[in-house]
Amino acid sequence: MDLALAHRSWVNSAGLPAIHSNERLEFLGDAVLDIVITDHLFTSRPTEDEGQLSKIKSLVVSAKVLAEVARDLGLGSDLALSKSEERGGGRDRESILADAYEAVIGAIYLDAGYDSARGFLYRTLIRSMDSFIGDAELANYKSALLEHSQGKGWGAPQYEIEGTQGPEHGKRYHVAVRVRGEFWGRGSGASKKDAEQAAARDALDSRGIEI
Repeated sequence: MDLALAHRSWVNSAGLPAIHSNERLEFLGDAVLDIVITDHLFTSRPTEDEGQLSKIKSLVVSAKVLAEVARDLGLGSDLALSKSEERGGGRDRESILADAYEAVIGAIYLDAGYDSARGFLYRTLIRSMDSFIGDAELANYKSALLEHSQGKGWGAPQYEIEGTQGPEHGKRYHVAVRVRGEFWGRGSGASKKDAEQAAARDALDSRGIEI
């Protein structure tokens, strides 16, 4: 399990090969997470179509949700980070926590098999799925804006990075979104994905579009 919590910043600072980080386990855990969540949604929601299931899955496996679960498990305090990453707030960084959670899933799968990994996901994520789905703060605003825009025949919204702030380990992105070439919203976040979500939410709010 130590390998699952070894962030690449710690591996680099220790002079170890990249293979000693948790990224390979994260890769494996992501695949296990995908099949377990897909199977659960398919089985538990027999009346919902593919589009609805895809929206729910996109939210449930998002970095924001996985990071919340990781926080509940206290994974941040157990992470092996470089001193600079820790000073930069790495123990509570969304992307790092989400990746660590996926790496733990991968480690459980390797050590104890699929059923144990599935059980872990049920105890830590799936049992709270309904509360995540109903949380407006976790909604997939990009998907909602895309659906609205395409439904109007306007094509896909365009996101552009307006700038960044802060050091590499604590950078914030500022993004604008345009629909039909017209400015619709702006947002910022600790990753481009988060900034785009914030921009999409701003666009939806400014136009009075409900999701």
